[in-house]
Parts: sequence; C-alpha cells; structure tokens
Amino acid sequence: MKTISVLGSTGSIGTQTLEVVRNNGDIRVAALAAGSNVEKLADQAREFSPKIVCVYDESKAEELRLLTRDLDVHIVSGMDGLIQAAVVPEAEIVVTAVVGMIGIRPTIAAMEAGKDIALANKETLVTAGHLIMPLAERRHVRLLPVDSEHAAIFQCLNGERGNAIHKILLTASGGPFRGWTRERMAAVKPEDALKHPNWTMGRKITIDSSTMVNKGLEVMEARWLFGVEMDQIQVVVQPQSIIHSMVEFEDGAVMAQLGTPDMKLPIQYALYYPERRYLPGERLDFAKLSQITFEAPDFETFQGLSLAYRAGREGGSVPTVFNAANELAVSRFLKGEISYLTIADMIQGAMDAHKKIEDPTVEEILQTEKETYEYIESRW
Repeated sequence: MKTISVLGSTGSIGTQTLEVVRNNGDIRVAALAAGSNVEKLADQAREFSPKIVCVYDESKAEELRLLTRDLDVHIVSGMDGLIQAAVVPEAEIVVTAVVGMIGIRPTIAAMEAGKDIALANKETLVTAGHLIMPLAERRHVRLLPVDSEHAAIFQCLNGERGNAIHKILLTASGGPFRGWTRERMAAVKPEDALKHPNWTMGRKITIDSSTMVNKGLEVMEARWLFGVEMDQIQVVVQPQSIIHSMVEFEDGAVMAQLGTPDMKLPIQYALYYPERRYLPGERLDFAKLSQITFEAPDFETFQGLSLAYRAGREGGSVPTVFNAANELAVSRFLKGEISYLTIADMIQGAMDAHKKIEDPTVEEILQTEKETYEYIESRW
C-alpha cells in the first residue's frame, strides 16, 4: 500500500490523480489540499478519508469544517496548512499539482521531510530550480515528473544512465492558434483560447498553451530536471500530440515516447515508478494513424516562447519575473481586462524593467513576484 498527499486535488491534475487512486485501489490518500473549491474538496474527503484537508483560502475554512463535521479529519488553511498537508508523516509521495508559485514552500518542506515529489507544479523548478535540484540530491528524494513531456523524457532516459544527452526535443501541439498571424490573434477572446485541440486542462494552463508560454515554462523546467543547457532543448510542434517528447543522444540515436493524449498515464507512472500498470483507456492504433507531422515553432508570432528562452538563458530571478508577469496577465485576460497580445507585452515589459538577482533565495523569489505584480499594476 502506497500513501500519498495531493496538493491541488480539485484541479485537473489533482482530480485525475484521484481517478488513478480510485482505479487501482492500493493507494491511500493521507492529505488533500485545494484553493477554494470547498464543496469538491469535501466530497473528496468523504471518498478518500484523508487525515488532513487544507483549503488555501482561509475564509473558506469554516465552511469546509461544516461540510465535513461528520468526518474524522483535521481541517487546516493557508500556507501553513498547505505545508502541513505536504509533510504529513504517513505520505511517501507528494503530488504537487497546485497552480503558481505557492507550490514552492510546500514542495521544499516535503523534500526536507524526505518525501518523493510527483511534480506537476512547474513554477517550482522554473523559479527555484537552483534551490530544488541540490536539495533533492542532499535529501535523497526523487523528483518524478508528471507533465506529459517531462514524463516522456524521463522514460526515454530509462536505461541510459551515463550516456550524455545531446538534445531534448520537447514536443508541442501548437495549440488552437497554430498557423495564425499576430494580426489575426489580436481579436482572440478568452473563450477562443480555452479551446485546446487535444488536451483537457485547467483554464490558466490552457491559456498558457495557446500562447506557447506553457511550452517556454516546460523548457525551463526541463533544463533543471535533466541537467542540460537551454540551447540543448529544441521545441518541435507535433500537432497530433502522439509523440510526447524525444531525446537525441551523442551518437545521433533518438528515443521517443508515444501515446494517446491522456494525463493519467504520466500520473500513474510517477506514482508507481518503476512499475508499469494497466491503465484503462484508448490505445494508439497505428493502422488507423495516418500520419505524424512536425513543424518548427513560430517564435515571432508566439513571442511568449522566445521570451521564455531569454528568461532561461539570463537565469537568476528573471524566470520568476517571466512567470509572475504571465500569471497576472493571464488572470486579467480571462477577466476581459486586457487583449490577448498584451499578455506577451506585459511579460516583456516586466523583464526589461527588472534588475536581476543572480542566485535568489526563496524570500527573494517571492519578493520578485510581488514587485513584478506591482510593476504591471502601475503600468497597465
């Protein structure tokens, strides 16, 4: 019996993690945490009987207590509660599926407590990879990637220990606006950008996928996870989302991981690694698959991707500025307060104005996030 904590349990990755738990029957859930959806969180607590349940929004804690008053569960809230859920003694693996930089502190706390991390919170590595990777080595904990692309790379590297990576080929679907011009994208509304052609995801990551900012974040995450330089990571548009990523080795051999676009595969692989288990669902039918196509990304149109490469190359606190500016811009776009193309403008403006901190502490990372928000709010 394996025991896990799920941070971000009511979101897309969190609910699919619990579906994997439900399908297998031999994983115990010690803790659940979510942002503010107390009704869904209470239903999950009723089904999975965790020891601790955290609602990050402290104003919702009393409501959650009322909804779970007949259950034997400890209700906590805020960042302290999120950390309690991350370090609950019974858990061996912590699934970090919260959205945003609030994932940094609980991830570090879980690693300090000796927990393996099933990593779905890419912001943790994007902004604090220089702190997280040495910590994983010191505490002898595993970072098991849950993003489909990073899980694919991880699988391609199995059995290749000691063989140097020449290049990572990070695939992208291209999103709903693949092939569009910037002029055409100027009129994009939130409902347009939320229609991803292949994947079902949360609202924020779906917008990020449409701008290709998400792919830029994945490039920065891969740089830390796999110990390569930014220029060793090549984004390749693969519109069918059949090849989830590839690794090219020094001898020219390329290893690829293929599958249907189903996030439960990398989630289940992370939870049971190195074991592979039966996973219900659709399978690739190569007789019916007419073609797999590839394209180069359009860096000029999708400026968020080129800005991500710039942020990753500059390093230090600059990736934090990139991430924070994007988070605020996406939030405002979803509210109808800014245009679609203004998202990239906000990111670039914040990066241009920032004075880089070379090796930021957690406190400096969070302060940089705050200052980035303040900069944007004062200008847009």
